[in-house]
Amino acid sequence: IKFSLSSCFSADAKLLEEAVVPLAKTLIQNNSRSGNFAALVRVFLGRTKELKISTECQDQLFIWQAHNALFLVRCLLKVFIREMSEEDLHLQFSYQARAPGTYESNSGDLLEELICNLVHLIVEVPLLDITYNILFEAVTTLLVLLSYQLFQKEILREGLVYRCLTRGRCLSLTSRLVKTLLYNFIRQEKCPPPAHIFTPQADGGGLLYGLASGVASGLWSVFTLGGAGSKSGVDQEQNPLPLSNQSLLLLLVLANLPDGLDCPNPYKQAVTCFKNTQDTSSIPSPQPHTFQINFNSLYTALCEQQRSDQATLLLYTLLHQNPNMKTYMLSRTDVENLVMPILEILYHVEERNSHHVYMALIILLILTEDDTFNRSIHEVILKNINWYTERALTEISLGSLLILVVIRTIQFNMTRTRDKYLHTNCLAALANMSAQFRCLHQYAAQRIISVLSYHQKVLESQNVIEEVIRMLLEIINSCLSNSLHHNPNLVYALLYKRELFEQFRSHPSFQDIIEMGLRPSFFSLSLTLSRDVKMYIYTKFPELKFKYVEEDQPEDFFIPYVWSLVFNSGVGLYWNSQGIELFSMDSP
Repeated sequence: IKFSLSSCFSADAKLLEEAVVPLAKTLIQNNSRSGNFAALVRVFLGRTKELKISTECQDQLFIWQAHNALFLVRCLLKVFIREMSEEDLHLQFSYQARAPGTYESNSGDLLEELICNLVHLIVEVPLLDITYNILFEAVTTLLVLLSYQLFQKEILREGLVYRCLTRGRCLSLTSRLVKTLLYNFIRQEKCPPPAHIFTPQADGGGLLYGLASGVASGLWSVFTLGGAGSKSGVDQEQNPLPLSNQSLLLLLVLANLPDGLDCPNPYKQAVTCFKNTQDTSSIPSPQPHTFQINFNSLYTALCEQQRSDQATLLLYTLLHQNPNMKTYMLSRTDVENLVMPILEILYHVEERNSHHVYMALIILLILTEDDTFNRSIHEVILKNINWYTERALTEISLGSLLILVVIRTIQFNMTRTRDKYLHTNCLAALANMSAQFRCLHQYAAQRIISVLSYHQKVLESQNVIEEVIRMLLEIINSCLSNSLHHNPNLVYALLYKRELFEQFRSHPSFQDIIEMGLRPSFFSLSLTLSRDVKMYIYTKFPELKFKYVEEDQPEDFFIPYVWSLVFNSGVGLYWNSQGIELFSMDSP
């Protein structure tokens, strides 16, 4: 197969797929007699035993031969999985060469042997220039083996590959695999140029060596010149990170496997309980599959990579499921490095798919559950926010910017998608912050009132708007009752629009909060009365606090979402959309 060095990888993956399909189908027909596929797998397995030593000895030829065998195995597996059931796939591993008129089947489980060797390879072989490609192939092959889910509408809770990874010999390597995949994501290593991967010796090396060099250079030039065609917005052509991307996708697939009928998902357990390398506690963790990782490095990588769906999904997963990582992130003094990329995702809502927007918004909701976070964001002052184009913001607090972006998301939702779920989460985040609003920027204060005014105009045509207006009034009330002295800009904005609140006084859904909390007489006195006097004319409503809770059976949402990311962003992977059952092709 000839690859064009100037073409992008996703196009080449399609050409490769189309070329391999007839070869694979021929192999399927003849494999029961020839046993060629199993023989190819054994060639690869035979070489994996020496990979670590070959790496130490810089034996590039040996590594490339192992890579090429695995590359062919992966390409064939991908077609097999689309064409046959797992049981039939298992048979392809068991056939051996036989004489005419005889039949022989290997009793050993070659499929499990392959899976275990792939996991061992990933966790044992160090990441160097000469091992980059084979590590990438190992990660990609595991993704391919798990891709049966793509061709099923129902969530798969059992299966040969599933059992091998969650209950077989691989189980003891769970924490090491998760840790290695995380470090691959953290390191963000670019694929090395061909010259650094395989350099032919001056005195030759035989025909096999020359062929291996040619294949390596051709395939790897595709990586360095191209990249995965992805909807995530990551500029892979400028910064190709195939191993990092693929490792993150595999980690998300593994962490979102459903619990088995008789055992929990060990990879999810590992993701939820790992600790910081700086945690010197001698108390053993009651959780299985725990390990330690450098939280600072992970935090930095998460901050830098939020432009992609998969990095945002990883951040959500860690915030929601790993209390150690959540505590660490909330304790950082540079929280703006984490929040700003999330705000930029929401700001460019028109360019993002709905799932990416949901994940970004839920991350904000989880962060705003913490009062310390809500106070600290108003202490961080930002200058010249270039991506915010509605108005020049030469100086603004992170808290005020967060309010502006969330309100903009509400406005966009009202005029375009009208998604109640999105609206509810936006308002919940604002409500969580409201008691700690401090020194709101003048524009942020104006936007709070303007979004209320907008909803008032459409109140008569949509009943659901009543809930939205009620929540906005309670958010304003919460701010005034907890931090009136700290928000003069909001008070001025309220006074300027006092006639708007007069219109709400006669509405039965808002009468109590207007009369008891936001009545105009309070506005006119609020700047001069002392705190003690205000308590007599002002009713404080119950504290507004919302907590994010996953819905029942979250796998029904997350498994299709994760596999849609693999489908769209997997490096060097192409699936024909025909036959994909897990999600509709217009999904994110």
